[in-house]
Amino acid sequence: MLPPGLRSPREVTLYYDEVYFSLINSGQAVPFVYPWATAGAALVLLYLLIDHRKFPALAWARFPVFGLLLAFQAWCIATNRARSPAAAFGVGLISSWGTLWVAAIMVANDCQVDFKRIERTSDDAVNEAVAPTENGNRTNGVVQGQLGSLNIRQRKPPADSEPSTNFRDALRNRNDRLYWQSYPASPFSARVSWVADVFCSFRGVGWTWQTSGIPPPPRWVEAELQATDNDVNVGDDRGSEELMVSRTGIRRYADRSALLTNTAVSLIIGYILLDGIKTMMHRDPYFWGTYRLLLSLAGIYTALWTIFKLGPACFCGVLGPTWLVVRGEAWMNPADMFGSYNMVLTKGLAGWWGGWWHQTFRLAFEAPTVRLLEVTGIDKRSISGKALSLFIAFFLSGSLHASGSYTQLGDTRPLLGPMRFFLLQAVGILFQNVTTQQLKRAGVIDKCPKLLRQATNFVLVHIWLYHTAPLLVDDFAKGGIWLFEPVPFSPLRGLGYGAPDDQFFAFWNGLAWWRNGEHWWDTGIAL
Repeated sequence: MLPPGLRSPREVTLYYDEVYFSLINSGQAVPFVYPWATAGAALVLLYLLIDHRKFPALAWARFPVFGLLLAFQAWCIATNRARSPAAAFGVGLISSWGTLWVAAIMVANDCQVDFKRIERTSDDAVNEAVAPTENGNRTNGVVQGQLGSLNIRQRKPPADSEPSTNFRDALRNRNDRLYWQSYPASPFSARVSWVADVFCSFRGVGWTWQTSGIPPPPRWVEAELQATDNDVNVGDDRGSEELMVSRTGIRRYADRSALLTNTAVSLIIGYILLDGIKTMMHRDPYFWGTYRLLLSLAGIYTALWTIFKLGPACFCGVLGPTWLVVRGEAWMNPADMFGSYNMVLTKGLAGWWGGWWHQTFRLAFEAPTVRLLEVTGIDKRSISGKALSLFIAFFLSGSLHASGSYTQLGDTRPLLGPMRFFLLQAVGILFQNVTTQQLKRAGVIDKCPKLLRQATNFVLVHIWLYHTAPLLVDDFAKGGIWLFEPVPFSPLRGLGYGAPDDQFFAFWNGLAWWRNGEHWWDTGIAL
């Protein structure tokens, strides 16, 4: 509990400063310091830079390497703390997410064998890439290994074994050919690029395991990747698709100027909304009731929505193809991370979490379940298979957010708060799905107008979230995560609409600074 007499967010922030330094100075906690905090990730990256595809012993070594990462990240969660309340949440979130992500790409899958990405290359590299291998298949073709068992969108060229003569002639006249790049044997710089990409591509855009909900690339890209006779004239079709929209409402622009225009407008809108939401939060000491739940949802959604817009702005706008080659092109940077709200109206609570909300963590939540279903022999389409997949995914999501709750400086309840909230979402989805199936069998749903079905989904979803969301929102408030300043300059607070001690300049005080510790491992950039 916060001590009495704190009258503004600034005073609460100063109180948490005292708590942080008290924990560090007494030895009850360890400062979260870079670069030491990256030791686990560095070990994984170094291992992935070693080609183990032809060495079974090295391939098996990925399991003990993951074990070392797991131990290090668990130590970080148990002992490391950060000064800023938002950064303190990030300590647990980042540590647990790193563990889940490495488990997905290195344990549930062997990324060196199972994954390929889209790359743009020179003629010589393309001719080598499309040359038949010993078994008669092209190396830029079918994905090998265990990936086929994953229920994730895959991009595969056709099964024809040999490109036509016309296609080879066309390749000689092009120097920007797209192809599927496996784990590079050489040069080493290409391997570094490949490993860094797989380590950071959480949604799999441009990879063979691209997650569901993201639109496919433009047709001319698919045509180049398929390597058929029709590819001779693929360059003539590049302006035919400026915008692709998936079934969940996520947009993918093919035109760079259109993407950057959308991103710029979104960032401006997001900045204004964040300033307004943060100003209202500064006038409210705590979040309870309908008004505060809506404000919390608006704060979470707007903050994530705006932050995600920085991706296209940076990768496509600032760096672009000049620096990132194909990964700097517009079609490789989907404009949206959130889907259409229509998914909630049509799918209910499952549509909220599986279509409308961002799917950044989807692969890490799905991959362990896929392997478990394979081992146990449970049909993924059966009720037990769907229930197992559902509860494992939300358990992992609960673990992710509970870890962040645990490392916060406030009086949080990781298991009774975030973990319970996410497990209840699985209960709600399972209940709604089973009920919907029973009503379909009885013929009730088919007789109901579409508008009535959508209204029912809307009401049921928001009633469920009204009663369960406080478990998460209250824990955020108790931990101090709402004290984070999302905008450096606040026009509204500068005009006096915030707390009495608010100012126009609202920079992230204490978010990061240089720390001189007693040893090399506790010296660096502290959060």
